[in-house]
Amino acid sequence: QVQLVESGGGLVQAGGSLRLSCAASKNTFSTYNMGWFRQAPGKEREFVASISWGVGFTRYEDSVKGRFTISRDNAKNMVFLQMNSLKREDTAVYYCNADRSGYQPYWGQGTQVTVSS
Repeated sequence: QVQLVESGGGLVQAGGSLRLSCAASKNTFSTYNMGWFRQAPGKEREFVASISWGVGFTRYEDSVKGRFTISRDNAKNMVFLQMNSLKREDTAVYYCNADRSGYQPYWGQGTQVTVSS
């Protein structure tokens, strides 16, 4: 089982930056694809960004391209989401996800990001 703990959320003004972190318990972290999802009030959880195991191929949801950057540190079992030029519509609970083919996905408890105008 993989335990994921997010941190780094908070309140920020529009145009500001935040860096989310996700610490994973599993020492096979490097074999998992890692991702960030978010869920705004009254909306479904949506994909934000992902980074593959191995070569670290990244993908982004269109609205965050050029503003958010996902990265990982396999030596520390951590994944990060650098969020710049934040907008009010980025307000949501952000969840870390670990996914590996043939295994169940794992989720963190979420961290709140609130962007004020």
